[in-house]
Amino acid sequence: MENIVIDGKSNEETWKSAPIATDFVMYEPDNGKPISDSKKTEVKILYDNTAIYVLAILRDEEPNKISKELTNRDVAGISDQFMVSINGYNDGQQDFRFYVSAAGVQMDCLAIEDNEDYTWDAIWSSEVSLTDFGWVVEMKIPYAALRFSKAEKQTWGINFMREIKRDFQKYTWNHIDTKIGSIITQEGILEGIENIKTPTRLFFIPYTSAYYQQNGSDSDKTFKAGMDIKYGINDAFTLDAILVPDFGQTKFDNAILNLEPFEQQLNENRPFFTEATDLFAKGGLFYSRRIGGEPFIEPETKVNEEITDYPSTVDLINAVKVSGRTYKGLGIGVLNAVTEKTYATIRDTITNVSRKEVIEPLANYNVLVFDQRFNQNSSVSFVNTNTVRNGSFRDANASALLFDLNTKSNTYNLFGDFKYSYINEEEDYDGFKTALNFAKTSGKFRYLFSTKYLSENYDINDLGIIFVTNYHAAYAETSYRIVNPTKVFNTFKASQNINIERQNTTGKTQEAWYQIIAKATTLKNHYLEFLFQINPLDRFDFYEPREIGKYVYIPKSASIYSRYGSDQNKKFSTDIDGTIEKFDEDKRATYAISPGLKYRFNDKFSLFYNFAYTHMINDRGWVGFDNDDIIFAERNREIVQHDLTGKYSITNKMTFNLIARYYWSYSENHEFFTLQDDGYLTPNPSYSENKNRNFNSWNLDFSYSWWFAPGSELSVLYRNYAQESTNLVEKNAHTNLENVFDGNLTNIFSISLRYYIDYNSLKNKR
Repeated sequence: MENIVIDGKSNEETWKSAPIATDFVMYEPDNGKPISDSKKTEVKILYDNTAIYVLAILRDEEPNKISKELTNRDVAGISDQFMVSINGYNDGQQDFRFYVSAAGVQMDCLAIEDNEDYTWDAIWSSEVSLTDFGWVVEMKIPYAALRFSKAEKQTWGINFMREIKRDFQKYTWNHIDTKIGSIITQEGILEGIENIKTPTRLFFIPYTSAYYQQNGSDSDKTFKAGMDIKYGINDAFTLDAILVPDFGQTKFDNAILNLEPFEQQLNENRPFFTEATDLFAKGGLFYSRRIGGEPFIEPETKVNEEITDYPSTVDLINAVKVSGRTYKGLGIGVLNAVTEKTYATIRDTITNVSRKEVIEPLANYNVLVFDQRFNQNSSVSFVNTNTVRNGSFRDANASALLFDLNTKSNTYNLFGDFKYSYINEEEDYDGFKTALNFAKTSGKFRYLFSTKYLSENYDINDLGIIFVTNYHAAYAETSYRIVNPTKVFNTFKASQNINIERQNTTGKTQEAWYQIIAKATTLKNHYLEFLFQINPLDRFDFYEPREIGKYVYIPKSASIYSRYGSDQNKKFSTDIDGTIEKFDEDKRATYAISPGLKYRFNDKFSLFYNFAYTHMINDRGWVGFDNDDIIFAERNREIVQHDLTGKYSITNKMTFNLIARYYWSYSENHEFFTLQDDGYLTPNPSYSENKNRNFNSWNLDFSYSWWFAPGSELSVLYRNYAQESTNLVEKNAHTNLENVFDGNLTNIFSISLRYYIDYNSLKNKR
């Protein structure tokens, strides 16, 4: 085949003889409507032993109105798009999707039904050119970016999508009927790729980074170097290894004043644990923040001792994952990570002598997944997670058997699971969870029935995360949607659901609600959402008392949530949502509002500001213990958060980004209670400890990113952050802001360089 230069043009002779995919059909809003001649779209595909090549010619009667905002990689923005979706096994289960915007920005993701994972990044090439008849996309997608069988004659699932932003329209080559819940199963077929000899898939990504950190008391310089390795064991399986990890430039965590009985669940921002982890997410047993997260042991101290150093995280030594799928549809995933032994420092306040105590031993974390797909729309999976800590510390194991069965026509769905956990410590214990669900998944009217049971000792928190166990529940939902626009709405969906959960030991209700939900987009692309929820039964919380066997009464309540979002295509757009919840208890209520404003100055520069405010009046919650008594407080709480995000793109590969967040929250107690054995509270006027809380958190990231070559990035980051926590409530916003900046503000400046090396390019040069 003639050598193809990826330049957004179709100059090569070989393109002229390539077959054409055309006759696109509207996906939304007017599902099934043929594309007009003025927007005619043609796609061609060629291949060689290294990659497939895609050429898309996208006609537009008004080419000067094509939307083309410059954004970061994986951010669509306000821009027309073209997408190719490839399923190398044609099994109707998972797609590799490659998007290019009219501004030339690349986006890619792993897609399963109802979910696109944009944390996955592949190495591929694309260029666009704007013309007097529309725009042209040219793409080169190496086989290394795909997964497929070893068959001599390949049969892939494929589809193409074109989005015209200003008209709120999406078109696909193979018609996707929105009356059917499954999208991936409605792809077209790509045949004709035969006898390809794919190159070795071996990639090295060395990095080097330098950090300078300074706070009010000292400063520090750090230099790091390491390497990531990606190796294609064959065309289906890939090994990823991370050597000498460096996560210094990952996004900061959004710290909050957490008064709940549960830990704060954090988002994963580390690339190794976000990229291509769809297999490991099956069953919900894997919460990657456990690896290198907070130590799990609180050291014991004597009366005259204090903890002077308690590391907030555990260092990761290395991590490896292998994942892929056989030609018979069996997906296999193995992830293994090792974290280092970590100590806290404890000082004797009398002798001034310090000692160290282990708060996290050397630990090994492992995830194993088998996922068998069949009938192009069904699967059975087995998942196992294992945590082994060196020495006499707690070990854990959890397993899950999952099934997801669909009828041939994708009309009905039966899915469920059985999960088992085992904990090995001083007193071993085990537990289980099981669920069964049946749903109608097609048509305008749909429904879902669900039931589940969790035993008291079901515990997956060593490598997973779960908050509530020891209950059984039933859930039912019915929904209605339109599949073509009306005179008022482009899209509309309404649903109602009912849920009830009862605690196993006592039989008491811990959750019971009825919801009505409506979501719609108007003909002018405005978004509307409304939710009404009533909790008509008295409920009991079995976790807020912080003592096993105790529970506290929660009164009946009703709440309303609404949201409005204006047309995002406009230079100025708004988004606002709010909640009101009223309790069947004297003057107890919660109010929340969150307005957001975005202004797009031009295709390069935009700013987004969001304000969030929550006010809880006469909220009730645990504050402490008094000998054998459990103390609750009636309190007022306020939460204020400001978020500012800015973007300036020099090119589609070079961008400045700003992220700033200020969070302030307080909790002011005005009456104390003692929890009774029946779950109700009685006044305790003698309790006088100061359990008020005032918390401030500030974060700012200002970064420069330059993708100077495929997979290679130069990144410069300036970060400063500070936190302040006290028992003295300060209600003046200006004073709070001063306090957090006058505290120990930390400044970090860092430079990181990552370079992508393809083994084949080294071999060819040699």
